[in-house]
Amino acid sequence: MIPITSFAGQTVALFGLGGSGMSSALALKAGGADVLAFDDSAARNDAARTQGLTAVDLSGIDWSSVSALVLSPGVPLTHPEPHWTVQLARNAGVEVIGDIELFVRERRRLCPDAPLICITGTNGKSTTTALVTHLLASLGLDVQMGGNIGTPVLDLQPLAPHRHYVVECSSYQIDLAPSLDPTVGIHMNLSPDHLDRHGTMENYAAIKQRLVAGSRSAVIGVDDPLSAAMADRLALAGRRVRRISGHLPQPDGVYGDGSGLMMADLGTQTRLADLTGIDALRGRHNAQNAAAAAAALLELGQSPERIAAALKTFPGLRHRMQVIARRNGVLFVNDSKATNADAAAWALASYKRIYWIVGGKPKTGGIEPLAEFFPRIARAYLIGEAAEAFAETLAGKAQVEICGTMDVAVARAAEDAAHDPSPEKVVMLSPACASFDQYPNFEVRGDAFVAAVEALDRASGTEGNA
Repeated sequence: MIPITSFAGQTVALFGLGGSGMSSALALKAGGADVLAFDDSAARNDAARTQGLTAVDLSGIDWSSVSALVLSPGVPLTHPEPHWTVQLARNAGVEVIGDIELFVRERRRLCPDAPLICITGTNGKSTTTALVTHLLASLGLDVQMGGNIGTPVLDLQPLAPHRHYVVECSSYQIDLAPSLDPTVGIHMNLSPDHLDRHGTMENYAAIKQRLVAGSRSAVIGVDDPLSAAMADRLALAGRRVRRISGHLPQPDGVYGDGSGLMMADLGTQTRLADLTGIDALRGRHNAQNAAAAAAALLELGQSPERIAAALKTFPGLRHRMQVIARRNGVLFVNDSKATNADAAAWALASYKRIYWIVGGKPKTGGIEPLAEFFPRIARAYLIGEAAEAFAETLAGKAQVEICGTMDVAVARAAEDAAHDPSPEKVVMLSPACASFDQYPNFEVRGDAFVAAVEALDRASGTEGNA
């Protein structure tokens, strides 16, 4: 835990007692703050009380005595309308912040030299966060990983000057962190997402830009127009910007060239790393992820040779193009984290003959943006709420089978792929949908895919290998 001492002796209101909310409440209490916490869930309020916290309805407190409202990132700050606690706080002139802001204030106050690498973007941020962490750890450095990727940032080990903190930041978290100031800020890309919480793409982009605008060194992906414009704006403002790309040569930055990474400095091009044969970094999107991670480590003073060596041992991120088995000449890939079409596009672009398990709770636009990849689909196995609509989209463009559930889809896809003589064939879960129609989150959905593949091995008396 990282105790938050910057509010010692002050009253802090907190709404939302999920993972990061409970973590924040306990960190504030440990640092000497008087915490008044509340959640819509009676069970969470009871759990807070067992931890020695004061759980009380915030509508009845004296807001004039409150120094800050700490809001969990899942609670609306602006859209579709501010949460009632936000309205009460603003009426009383009380600032509204989140757990990332608590962390950066504590770091600035107690340990400003602790390297902080923050990563955001619509897609790729989790893989890049895991990859940066892997590279730093492989080089023998003390590293902690948290934030939106799983472990709440205030549950990480206490601040220390040489301890590196690698933090994935969602747009919700950035919106609640007005003084975010990483050593290296990484922005990967932008595509429409979370507009129900931010209103417009312009608002969404502006929030993402805050992370890199406040950083000492900005690493920015330029493979989409909005992000490229972001890089240009910061460069014109005199900020240090290192551009990265999965496939576009850069005069100053790091980019993928089809088989590896190139490093450019004032127009001079140098081979940085070979990515051939690294399954966890397959595809153009992973070239961008690798370029971002490599650029961040270059900004931290690490040598290209050491970065290249560490890239070779990256095991990949669970649920993101995760190779889980090779069975009867078929590769099985878990890409459950592809919760929208843009994310699924990267996976579909990485293989040439795909037995595609797709569906769930559909996002705006469905799978129509993926039309260029439909010729790669040997057959699509449709699950969840989106099955009928996706069958219409794919009609006449790919063979389809409505399976409904994961176990049926995996069994049918595996059987069909096993009879395919093609040398490169893959059964891949890349849903292009949210999971909430059938599963509580994408992790549980991915685990269901893995379990279904393992069940095939048990049924046949064989074991897959990866």
